[in-house]
Amino acid sequence: MLTWLTVVLALLPAAAVLTRRNLSLSAQEPLAWVGFTWLGLAFYLFLSLLALEPVRFLLRRRSARPQAGTAPPVPAPEPVPVPAGSTAASSTVPPAGPAPEAPPDPSRRLFLARSLAVTAGAVALGTAGTGVYMANSAPVVRRVPVTLPRLDPALDGLRVVTFSDGHLSATYGGRRFERLVETVNAQRPDVVAIVGDLVDGELDELREEVAPLADLVSEQGVFFVTGNHEYFVDTTTWLRHLPTLGVEVLRNERVPIVRGGASFDLAGIDDRTAASSGVPGHGADVDAALDGRDDATPVVLLAHQPVQVEQARAAGVDLQLSGHTHGGQLWPFDYAIRLDQPAVEGLSRHGDTQLYVTAGAGYWGPPMRVGARPEVTVVELRSPGR
Repeated sequence: MLTWLTVVLALLPAAAVLTRRNLSLSAQEPLAWVGFTWLGLAFYLFLSLLALEPVRFLLRRRSARPQAGTAPPVPAPEPVPVPAGSTAASSTVPPAGPAPEAPPDPSRRLFLARSLAVTAGAVALGTAGTGVYMANSAPVVRRVPVTLPRLDPALDGLRVVTFSDGHLSATYGGRRFERLVETVNAQRPDVVAIVGDLVDGELDELREEVAPLADLVSEQGVFFVTGNHEYFVDTTTWLRHLPTLGVEVLRNERVPIVRGGASFDLAGIDDRTAASSGVPGHGADVDAALDGRDDATPVVLLAHQPVQVEQARAAGVDLQLSGHTHGGQLWPFDYAIRLDQPAVEGLSRHGDTQLYVTAGAGYWGPPMRVGARPEVTVVELRSPGR
C-alpha cells in the first residue's frame, strides 16, 4: 500500500501541470497543493537519505569489526598418544582452526536502518514544513541604499519599491497577495517596479487574484516588465489587462521620473525568452529602450533575469533591478542557479553597472521556501554627495 501511495504521489505533480488548462482554479487547488507539497517533501527526503547513507555504511562496518577485549582463540590441544593395541582410533586430535566470526545480528541492522529512516523522515518533514510556513508568511522588507554617480541631489532618497515572482496561481493569491500589496504601500513608494513572473495562469482564471494591484499607491506610478512565465500563457491578454489596474507595462521603452526639476530614466525590457516565445514583436532590446536618451541622465533598468545585466553594462545602465531566481527558493538550488545567472540575490556590481536581485514574493512548484524568504525591496537612490 505504501508503495502504491508513493507512486500516486509521484504522479500528482505531473498531473497538476498537465491538467491545468482543463480544470477550474478551484479544482486545480487541492491537486496542486498535494502534488507540489509532496514534490518538495520528497526532494528533502532524498537529500536526507543521501546524507545519512554514509553514516549507515560506517556504522555497519564498525559493528562488523571484532570488539576490543575479545578473548584470544583457545590454542589447539597437544596430540594425545594412543596406547598400543588399543581399539580406539590411532590418531591425534586435529589442530583447531580459527574460530568462525559471528554473523552480523540482523535485528541490529534492521534497527539501525529503521532509525536512520525515521531520522531522515523527521528532517525532511521539518524542513518542508518550515518551508511551507516561510513561503506563506508576510514578506520581509529589505532597504537597500544604492548610490548612482550621476544622480541629481534633488532625487536623493527617492524610493523604488520592487518585487517580483508573484506567480499567482492555484496555490498563491488571495489574502497573501493582498498582504503583499499592503506591504508595498506601507513603504510610501515613489515608484513601484514589478520585475516579471507575476502570473502562472490565464486572465480568466486569475482576474480576481490580480485585482489587488489596483490598490497600489505610488507617487510616480507602477511599472511592470515581463518575465519568462508571462510567455507560458496568453501574454497579449495580460498586457492589455494590467493597464486597467493602473500598471504601466514597459516593453523596450523608458519613462522619465521627475522630482524637483531633476530626473532619471526608468527603462524596461522584455524577458530574454521573449524572442523565442512566438509572441510577435516581443524580444529584449536594451538599445531600443535607451535610444535617444541624454547620457548625462542616470538610468535604472527593469529586466526580469539577472543575466541581462551584460546587455545593461554594455549600454551604460547605472542600476538594473531583477528577480527570476527566487533567491534559490529551495536550498541548495541557489548553487545550481549560479551556473546560469551572475547573481542569486542582493546587490552586486558588474563593471560600472550595479545589479539588485530581489528574492521574489511568491514561489513556483513546491509551495515552500527554504533559505529564501519572500521579499519586498525598498531601493533608496542616493546621490554621490550623500
